[in-house]
Amino acid sequence: MNWILFAMGPSGSEGGSPAGLLIPLLGMLVIFYFLLIRPQQRKQRELQQMISALRKGDRILTTGGIYGTVLSVKEHIIVLKIAENVKIEMVKSAVASVVERGNEG
Repeated sequence: MNWILFAMGPSGSEGGSPAGLLIPLLGMLVIFYFLLIRPQQRKQRELQQMISALRKGDRILTTGGIYGTVLSVKEHIIVLKIAENVKIEMVKSAVASVVERGNEG
């Protein structure tokens, strides 16, 4: 029974300094930033560059899983050819990746 009392620790109002608690918290925030936030920002920047570089003739994959060839690029909208005589308009942000770069300019 006495081991339970020892496991609970001292029973005083001994408080550590706030700086002692703040340093590990700041360390965790720095690690969190470099492991999660920074790579996500880099990935977002690469996606924006890829979308802004879309050109007529590029073969793309959309976030909905549709493969298509870019027929035209407007400010916020692209027109895709997904089959013979089938064209759809999509927002640029729906592009997941460029599968193949087109030869047309």
